[in-house]
Order: sequence, then structure tokens, then C-alpha cells
Amino acid sequence: MEKPAAVGGMRHVALYVQDLEACEHFYTQIIGMAIEWRPDADNLYLCSGCDNLALHRAPAGFDPPEGQQRLDHIGFILKTAQDVDHWFEYMASFKVKMKAMPRTHRDGARSFYCFDPGGNVVQMIYHPPISAKCG
Repeated sequence: MEKPAAVGGMRHVALYVQDLEACEHFYTQIIGMAIEWRPDADNLYLCSGCDNLALHRAPAGFDPPEGQQRLDHIGFILKTAQDVDHWFEYMASFKVKMKAMPRTHRDGARSFYCFDPGGNVVQMIYHPPISAKCG
């Protein structure tokens, strides 16, 4: 069987969140994503151009059992290494909880990690092979 055409990249992530309103504020007011669609009070779809982030209010008692896949982190591509530091300072001004300070990785990438209001880890990253194309 012949391999299908290359994928266009990962452009959609869906997250369960406990506090939908706080996460909406984080992703729209701090990150700068636009609201694409709000089908109801428990679901929100955001976009920053060529991607889609779905936020779904977690049902009461939501706590996936051990052994089921759990999200490690999601990442936002930045155009330059300097943008990483600017984003770090900007987000810190909103008292965003940080997980790791900005650092340059051995492959030339530069990033930092923070937490969204739902406790999801978010990486802001300059990654040379894709930042020029997708940043």
C-alpha cells in the first residue's frame, strides 16, 4: 500500500478543564487566541490562525484512572528565541504560574513551561526547524 500524502501538522487539541472561564481568560486574554465557536456554556473552540484548541468543561468527579493516557503538555510555536523571553515576562506579569524558566535546549530550541488555570502544562517554544514555517 502506498503511503498517503504527508499530514499538515497537529492543529487541534481538546482539553478537559475544571474552570472553563479561567482557561478562556488565559487562552484569549494572555495567549491571544480568538474565540472561534461557543456551542454552549460547557464548550469553547479557540483559534490563533491555523490551529484549533477545544476547551470542554470537565464533568463532576473527572479524574482519569491511572494507566489511561494523560497529556504531558501542549506547545505554542514562537518565531524567535527572543520571543520566548518576552512571552515569559509578559505571562509573569499576569501572575501565570511557571513550571520552568526559559532555557536554550541543545538542539537550538528555546522554551519555558507554565500552567494554564486548569493545571495543564503549556510550553512556549522557539524551535528552529518549524518556527520559520509555523510561527
